[in-house]
Formats: sequence, C-alpha cells, structure tokens
Amino acid sequence: MSTISAILRKKANKQGQYPIYLRITKDRKSTFINLEQYINKSDWDEKAKRVRKSHPNSVRLNNLISKRISEAGAKIIDMDIGVHNQDVKSIRKKLINSDNDFFTVADNYLNNLERLEKYTQLNSDKPRVNSFRSFLKCEKFPLEQITVPLLKSFQTYLIEKKLSQRTITNYLIIIRTIYNSAIRDGIVDAKHYPFGRNKMQIKFPETQKVGLTEEEVKKMENLELEIGSQEWHARNVWLFSFYFAGIRVADVLKTKWSEIQDGRLQYRMNKNQKLVSLKIPDKILVILSYYKKDKTANDDYIFPELKGIDKQNKKAIVSTTSNADKNLNKYLKRIAKLAGIDKKITMHISRHTFGNISGDKISIQMLQKLYRHSSITTTVNYQSNFIHKDVDDALDSVIGF
Repeated sequence: MSTISAILRKKANKQGQYPIYLRITKDRKSTFINLEQYINKSDWDEKAKRVRKSHPNSVRLNNLISKRISEAGAKIIDMDIGVHNQDVKSIRKKLINSDNDFFTVADNYLNNLERLEKYTQLNSDKPRVNSFRSFLKCEKFPLEQITVPLLKSFQTYLIEKKLSQRTITNYLIIIRTIYNSAIRDGIVDAKHYPFGRNKMQIKFPETQKVGLTEEEVKKMENLELEIGSQEWHARNVWLFSFYFAGIRVADVLKTKWSEIQDGRLQYRMNKNQKLVSLKIPDKILVILSYYKKDKTANDDYIFPELKGIDKQNKKAIVSTTSNADKNLNKYLKRIAKLAGIDKKITMHISRHTFGNISGDKISIQMLQKLYRHSSITTTVNYQSNFIHKDVDDALDSVIGF
C-alpha cells in the first residue's frame, strides 16, 4: 500500500523560501516529487500538511496540493492493477512523466528559472531549447533517443548556422543540464546518458580576449563628441565601467546615486550578489557631474536607461538592460571608427581593457579583488590572456643572437 502526503522540504532557495513536495511512501521507502511552489516556513501548517491562511495564495496552493495528491493516488491505483511489487522509484518515474519527454522536462526547467526570477539565464537558455526543438522538428522527443550521433548532427546544424564554437558549446550544455535534471528526478535511466567519457564530451574552446591599449583608451577619452549625443553618452558609460575595473554593463546601468557614499561606490553585483566597495576615481566624478542635473531622488539610477522602470520588476529590468547593451554597442562601434581604433569596441571589452592595461603591474591577489572573482585560479586564467612578457622574453632569449 502506498501513502501520499504534502511536505515542506528543509532546504531553502536563495530567497529563503521552502519548496512544497509530495512524499510517496511504499514498503517503508519514500520518494519525493517537487510541486515547484515555494513559501515561507511560517506559512506552512506541519500538522495539517497545508498552507496557512497567512499566505496570500493559500486557497490556490491548497487546491493544487489536493489536486496533485488525488491525481497521484489515481495513477498509483491504475499502476497497481495487475502489477505487483512496484518500487517507489518506478512509481515516481511514471508519475512525473510517463513518456520521458525532453521538452516537458525543459519547460519545467525554464518555468523554474522564471519563478526564481533568473531572467538573464532564462533569456539565454530559452532560445537554445527552441533551437533544439527546431532542429528535431517536433514538440515531443523521448530522452532515451537523445544519442551521441543525434547530438553531433545538432552540432553540425549549428555550425551551418555560422554560430561560434563557444556558442555551440552553450547549446550543448543546456541539453546536458536538462538531461541531468531528468536523471535526478528519476524520469530517465542514467544508462541512456549521452554525455561524458567515450560519449559526447563538451569542451570549452579557448577564447581570445582582446582589450584596448592605454593609447587607444586615450584616443577615446580625447575624442571630441557633442555633449548630450548618443556617442558621448555611450563613451561615458563605457569609461564608467573601465574606470571601475570593468564593471559589467548590467551593474553599470543599475548603479544608483544612493550607492555613491563617502567617496566610494558600494553596490551588490548582479551576477553573484557579492558586495563591492571601490574608491571613486577623479575621472568618474567628471562623468557623474554630467548626469547629476537629472537626479530627482537618492535612489534614482545614475544613467537614463532604466529611469521610469519599476525597480521591483526584475523581468523588465533585465529586458531593458539587454536592449540598452545592444544600443550602446552600436554607438561604441561609431566611436571606434571616429577614434581610428581598428578593434571592435563593446561594453564587455572594457573589462578586457582593464586586464590588458594592468598586465603584470598589479598583483594577482589585488586583481582578484578588483575583478570580484571567487577563486584566484579564475583570475590567473583570465589575466593569462593579457600577460605575454615572460613568453616574449623566453622567445627572445633563444632567437636573439
């Protein structure tokens, strides 16, 4: 006999909320199914196994729990008819997804990103899933049929679309991520896994990081641009990023006047939520002076791109930031032409430029702090793209006769 109940798991997400699961027990063994709903611990009635009325959506959530328990119970009864000794693993597998469809698992993965408000990752991963769907030309596809030959055919399909090797790698990674999720949830057996040793191996290609030189940055700084023009504004945003050791564009555009305190910029990184405190260089003060006239409140954004956007609407902020990045890059391309710089200038290259100019002038430990890297290994690998002196000296020592 099987029993089904709702529980609140003990591991909270980054927002401090806890997931509601169904617990299915048979022969003293239990398995769990995530209902993809998260609530505060105080909103859960452990005795009644229900969401308390203190939660604004308690009625809807309790109806969902009752519905899922009822559906699971009905399916288990159907499965037990004429079948003996089904273990909890096989029960869970059939309850979650009877046909092991890749795109059902993928949709659940994407929906979870949206629920967790990970919109940047969602905007990247959704087109990759859709591209795999277009390649397969179907809406459902069994996980067991995702094989090494199929993945290699998909790889060729992407190459023919003129995608870079790094981009193709990202497409394969999302398929692997979703497949791993299906294995963890018991939807597909690990023996069908198409990735890993002697199968489809995902290798990260070496990427060339190109930064501007000190002379090229000076060309940008000294370029005569009309104050208030789009090119002038794009240069200000780029230099703001560069002067602060290559702050990412999302963090630059989200910078508020309230984060300028006691001669320092103090903000929380968008990528990993780390707190950062940096001294404000004099060159930044000049840029800030141009935008201060438009300041109406202390929590205003410094730059205009996000003005008028609801600060609580993360989805709108991510979308607007992405569009602004593309627009800024368009004007930076014009600046490169006006300044006589042959390299492609983008917002992201400001980070590479700081690395290129710093070279081996700054200790790796200090660069780690400036880059906000969690691991010094990441800093060493990143900076190796820009430090060539030792290699150049070694070469000269051999052929310089």
